[in-house]
Amino acid sequence: MRSPSYPVRAVLVLALAAGLTTAVPAAMAAAPTAEQARPVTPPAAGVAQKPFMGWTSWSMQSSKYPGLNPDGDYSYLTEKNVLKQAGALASKLKKYGYEYVNIDAGWWRDTAWKPEFDAYARQAPDPGRFPRGMKPVADDIHAKGLKAGIYLPVGLEKEAYGEGHVPVFGAAQCTTADIVYPDLRTTNGWDSSYKLDFSRPCAQKYVDSQAQMFADWGYDFLKLDGVGPGSFKNGDNYDNVADVAAWQKAIATAGRPLHLEVSWSLDINHAADWKKYTNGWRIDTDVECYCNTLVSWENSVNDRFDDAPKWTRFAGPGGWNDLDAVDVGNGEMDGLTKAERQSYMTLWAIAKSPLYTGDDLTRLDDYGVSLLTNKDVIAINQGSAPPARPITATGSQQVWAAKNADGSYTVALFNLGDTSAAVTADWQSLGFTGHGKVRDIWNQDDLGTFKDKVTQALPAHGSRLLTVTPRGPLFETTAYEAEAEANTLTGNASVGDCGMCSGTHKVGNLYQGAKLQFNEVTVTRAGTYMIDVSYISGDQRPARVSTNGNGATALKFPATADWGTVETVTVQVTLKAGANTITFDSGDDYAPDIDKIAVPRL
Repeated sequence: MRSPSYPVRAVLVLALAAGLTTAVPAAMAAAPTAEQARPVTPPAAGVAQKPFMGWTSWSMQSSKYPGLNPDGDYSYLTEKNVLKQAGALASKLKKYGYEYVNIDAGWWRDTAWKPEFDAYARQAPDPGRFPRGMKPVADDIHAKGLKAGIYLPVGLEKEAYGEGHVPVFGAAQCTTADIVYPDLRTTNGWDSSYKLDFSRPCAQKYVDSQAQMFADWGYDFLKLDGVGPGSFKNGDNYDNVADVAAWQKAIATAGRPLHLEVSWSLDINHAADWKKYTNGWRIDTDVECYCNTLVSWENSVNDRFDDAPKWTRFAGPGGWNDLDAVDVGNGEMDGLTKAERQSYMTLWAIAKSPLYTGDDLTRLDDYGVSLLTNKDVIAINQGSAPPARPITATGSQQVWAAKNADGSYTVALFNLGDTSAAVTADWQSLGFTGHGKVRDIWNQDDLGTFKDKVTQALPAHGSRLLTVTPRGPLFETTAYEAEAEANTLTGNASVGDCGMCSGTHKVGNLYQGAKLQFNEVTVTRAGTYMIDVSYISGDQRPARVSTNGNGATALKFPATADWGTVETVTVQVTLKAGANTITFDSGDDYAPDIDKIAVPRL
């Protein structure tokens, strides 16, 4: 029950169409008295101070890899299998920081996807999958020194409604009719639930009862799925910000700290809400391919390179950008080459995504173990430096970087092309010139000192992860504002207001042949320069960049957070001594808005 992939949606739609519901007991149990209710204690501080690490069940549940789901689609999810993976996590990965064992969709549904609910419209464990119930499973996970995670779709599931007569736990005057809208409008990414109406106090009571149930069971983590805006749904029915806020409130009074993660492919325009109310948010669709492997490069692993940059500024202690499971440990079952597996893990690490694998931990191969347990790579993910983002505007060959507290840089080189290629990190892109000391992080190898740049030959979909320590001086730059009167605007290009831009203005409307030409860009000596380009672009956009009327280079500019946020990348240009022109041409496409450029004074 995650992305709108056909297998998951088909199961759910067929179940609803067939009327597979669980009858509400004829004699409803009375609501608990105040004396029976669990005492409230304040939650512990410090949840999600670092990206969480662990294991999730969904990748194996959703795969058609031979033998994983012998009793039908999604049948892998059982108590036996969860505890088997918990044992492997404890013995193989716990010492590296992996601690969460997260049970995903289906724990309350049988293999025909028929659900179980308790007398209060709350999901109840399917006896076939979890015959002892969910609390003993959490207890067993805790006994291994690990933390237990569980899953819910947002809203009141349709099958739990019981014609509106089901009571709400701990709220004697509330029934399911009192927690949803009278017209039974639907919500979440699959329209599988009725939307909760939080103008009615009983709705919060229902969420409180779910949070209390998880606290009583001893769970440490909740993934709330199908949340909008996002999950490929828009409009008022699919705005679940109030649900997420209600969950934060419920967790605070349930008496047990609970990491709240929301999913999937969430709307970046509500990033402030996700950051305010949760500890993590999925930024993209499912990474799984729903095929005969766990993932594939083309399905959505490679999509993250385009989608992650605009979310970078929102990540930090207390809440992180979630790129989904990192399935790099099982070789053939992962469906990836070795180069792809390393690039996958590299991006997740430098983006400071939670590191939770969906692999079969009982049969990790040696290469998979080396990827999942590299202490230096994990330290990057768990450290205090900000997430990395692209620092160059390029195409399939990309350079990402983040500055570390000690003045060094974490630098990742990626070749996203389908054939081998060389990728270069220029020291000017990092703000210094001269020499830099380079260490290969994956191979734990000091590569030596390089002048001006480092170049690595990479296989298709390959990568290098480096620490670059400056040994040369920093340099100053000369800034040129896009809106300056000396510049030339053609076509639709025009000056507009921009509160976050350096001069409070920018040049936009660069589309279908529009151009911005910077004039009188002056340097003292001829050569190759990495110029900083400050720009605004709510989505990834191309532009053609040329100097002095020479041939243009087509480049991609990563998305910024929105159309008011400025980011900077470097662009390589060749300049002559004296005055130059630098032109940004939209061609027949739509280019980003430009704030300014800054040219090194070397």
